[in-house]
Amino acid sequence: MDYKNAGVDIEAGYKSVELIKKHVQGTMRPEVLTNLGGFSGAFSMGAFKNMEKPTLVSGTDGVGTKLKLAFLLDKHDTVGIDCVAMCVNDIACAGGEPLFFLDYIACGKNYPEKIAQIVSGVAEGCRQSNAALIGGETAEMPGFYPLDEYDLAGFAVGIVDEKDIITGAGLKKGDVLVGLASSGVHSNGFSLVRKVFDMDKDTLDVYHDELGATLGESLLTPTKIYVKALRSLKEAGILVKACSHITGGGFYENVPRMLPEGVCARIKKDSYEVPAIFRMIAAAGSVEEKVMYNTYNMGIGMVLALDPADADQAVKTAQAAGEAAFVIGEIDDGEKGIMLV
Repeated sequence: MDYKNAGVDIEAGYKSVELIKKHVQGTMRPEVLTNLGGFSGAFSMGAFKNMEKPTLVSGTDGVGTKLKLAFLLDKHDTVGIDCVAMCVNDIACAGGEPLFFLDYIACGKNYPEKIAQIVSGVAEGCRQSNAALIGGETAEMPGFYPLDEYDLAGFAVGIVDEKDIITGAGLKKGDVLVGLASSGVHSNGFSLVRKVFDMDKDTLDVYHDELGATLGESLLTPTKIYVKALRSLKEAGILVKACSHITGGGFYENVPRMLPEGVCARIKKDSYEVPAIFRMIAAAGSVEEKVMYNTYNMGIGMVLALDPADADQAVKTAQAAGEAAFVIGEIDDGEKGIMLV
């Protein structure tokens, strides 16, 4: 009896590391001081010593049950983008610049080529957010996970000068809400998605004209990363007073998180077109409108609160950075919360 007979293939682990090196190398930043394969990752803070009060910000998250679709469709090269996005978008939401990322893959059996596909997506997410992939862990856990399944989570660290942290403290009546478009369902609400649609290839491989893709392709579209757009707004001198990443809990849970007491967010549902995938989920599952807005991003992945004088320029700047943006509402006096009108 040896470890391989017990279900853990050390040689497969070595092969996985070799296969992912080319993906990791493309994410490096000059501040990275260590090579892949060490016991930890080192990142120099020397480049940020001129900040008045350099402050670290962090985020951690996973992909959730969206992975079930990746298993069914045997497509593993995009869920890594979701994992990175869920972490770095939270950092950007605080005004921070993501610096580095670490991933954790737990699987029933280590298939090196599959692990390399997963990490290729992680590396792509890191490139999109200019974060270095400085480490990670692949844990082979036979008997804990099915042989052909895995879980994926990650952790990111960023930096912001304390004076630039986005807190929502200066919000007031009349401030404008700008929404940055999502790419679809992103990485939340898939437990409901899997109840609404039959989870089999016959269903997921059907092409829908309104989606411009198969159902499976649409649902697996990776989460938008908004780091570049937020950086562009900052470089343009536009002050983002408050920011909300629309993840699990949709509008009703996430927008209030950026609000101080005494103000509410008034959002106009007709200020942008809700993507077809959400209309399809609502119709196929007879899901009430409030439940949809309390579960999904409904086409808006990030909500920004700005001075009204900055709204038009913010929309143009976000669009120049590659993101569709819309004025979707305003701040009003009232009990902390949101109103959809």
